[in-house]
Amino acid sequence: MEEKLKLFLCEDDENLGMLLREYLQAKGYETDLYIDGEAGYKGFVKEKYDLCILDVMMPKKDGITLVKDIRAINTEIPIIFLTAKNMKDDILEGFKAGADDYITKPFSMEELVLRIEAIFRRVKGKKTVEQQVYHFGNMEFDTQKQLLTIANQKTKLTTKESELLALLCAHANDILERNHALRQIWVDDNYFNARSMDVYITKLRKLLKPDPSIEIINIHGKGYKLIVPTEDAENAE
Repeated sequence: MEEKLKLFLCEDDENLGMLLREYLQAKGYETDLYIDGEAGYKGFVKEKYDLCILDVMMPKKDGITLVKDIRAINTEIPIIFLTAKNMKDDILEGFKAGADDYITKPFSMEELVLRIEAIFRRVKGKKTVEQQVYHFGNMEFDTQKQLLTIANQKTKLTTKESELLALLCAHANDILERNHALRQIWVDDNYFNARSMDVYITKLRKLLKPDPSIEIINIHGKGYKLIVPTEDAENAE
């Protein structure tokens, strides 16, 4: 029998939290509920989870801080955060901290489940792909291990960083269209996801900076281009 996926749910509104837990359990997900960020962090350290859902506004430890704390422990676990409608700053801060997706309150529990399922499909799809290693200039990027080595410095990338860099590498010296990248990684090409991708592009630029032969440039109105030495790009094909 296939083991149930285990969800981490941190929501300070106990009524909403219990409703969500019951609904998710009815959908086949084992779900643990925590009612503040501090309790959530202690629970996350003790248990093993497959996906996190957490509110932004919580007592003792807010959701943004909790995302950062979770990412310090686990760079790969998918994180969905819950935010008040039109709170743009919360949404952008959540993405900067390491969240993978968001949903605004009030929301349909069915939509939340669909987002969870979409994330698990992407994760499952990634695991079935053969290992792919890119070598450009002084850079080595292992997409399966999510490990970037450049100028003898190793960096473990987050899932989103790895997925975005893998797309850029696959389109090396060609344009990676912005909407294509958004749909591939974030599913939806809306404003908040587009801003989130800009944040990740900035992070990747900093990581690639030690090798001056490699850079990510903006193609106005279209997307991005990863510039690499021509001979390396030809060998990678």
